[in-house]
Amino acid sequence: MEAEKDIKGFQGEYRFLSNFYPCQVFWNSHTFSSSEAAYQSSKAVDKETEQKFIPLNPRQARSFGRTIKIRENWDGGKLNVMYRVLREKFTQNLALKTRLLDTGYAYLEETNYWHDTFWGVYNGEGENHLGRLLMLVRDEIREGIVK
Repeated sequence: MEAEKDIKGFQGEYRFLSNFYPCQVFWNSHTFSSSEAAYQSSKAVDKETEQKFIPLNPRQARSFGRTIKIRENWDGGKLNVMYRVLREKFTQNLALKTRLLDTGYAYLEETNYWHDTFWGVYNGEGENHLGRLLMLVRDEIREGIVK
């Protein structure tokens, strides 16, 4: 059996791994057009602001998320929120779930050119939290921990 290749950068056939990939995600009683919009909405301190993310595309959601008042202790909880959003993205969308599982045991890395060293890796440096959470969700789906 051939060793699986690392997946670095969520472009082309692996674009579906990106939070900017268009797909419906039902989250906190709302349906968003991407996991990015669902995640960004979770920063909001009130329901009114949270709902403003519903019609936004991923780029708009990210930009708007940078302008709102962020809930207390966001930095301490954002990894858990992203994990839960990703779990919903891949369990609510059967085709995406299948594609995630089809990556096998490949290492997933959010390689980027926009200097994000928290969620991804830039110039070989970074924490790759997005890639690590995707691999965790994939493992949990594979093992039947989440369905």
